[in-house]
Amino acid sequence: MTTSRGSVRTEPSAKRVRVYLGGQVVADSSHPLLVWESPHYPTYYFAAADVDQELLAADGKIAHSPSRGDAQKYTVKVGAAQAPGAALHYEESPIEELRGHYRFDWDAMDAWFEEDEEVFVHPRSPYTRIDVLPSSRHIRVEVDGVTVAESRNARLLFETGLPTRYYFPKTHVRMDLLEPTDTVSHCPYKGTAEYWSVRVGDEYHRDLAWSYRTALPESQRAAGLIAFWKADIYVDGVLQEGPKRG
Repeated sequence: MTTSRGSVRTEPSAKRVRVYLGGQVVADSSHPLLVWESPHYPTYYFAAADVDQELLAADGKIAHSPSRGDAQKYTVKVGAAQAPGAALHYEESPIEELRGHYRFDWDAMDAWFEEDEEVFVHPRSPYTRIDVLPSSRHIRVEVDGVTVAESRNARLLFETGLPTRYYFPKTHVRMDLLEPTDTVSHCPYKGTAEYWSVRVGDEYHRDLAWSYRTALPESQRAAGLIAFWKADIYVDGVLQEGPKRG
């Protein structure tokens, strides 16, 4: 059952979730709690019985949240691997569902698994869906008046709560105008993206295009294709609303 209190929403999960540090399991639960501390995505909370207490050392510090209350901070220690203050324990949270639960800082841990699949960035929301669909519509991307991509064989990526993204085969992109950068980003639904900047004449637009070379299973149909943002995108001749350059 989903429970809400103020800006915080909680919901039990049926996934087995494991957290690793230094090659050892820190927490292992088949009934973790999903907690939306912000409306964008959830985080996992673990009952005390599902946490290896011997790996935790109290810091003597308190983390305060206006909505979740005070939490005791713990350092997670596994051999030489240490994550100071990476665990929070809510003993007397005003939100009843959180009482007695532990929260681990996602980035401070080495790895997270939902069942036997490693997940990245943050937990995947059960309310986010990815659909990648082929389209014969005429889709064109323009930067500074120059067409940099054009296709009737693009893939459209629909992600809950986000604008439609248009992914082009590289053979339908002016790759001579694209320059690779060292930027990378990570998505728990799509994978790790590499980026290109676009140079048109004397104008240089950094990280205007990206691609998931090896996409995660739900986004496989977009693997190796290139998408753009902050550019003028036309679908069947109609300029689409969305973030533009600048």
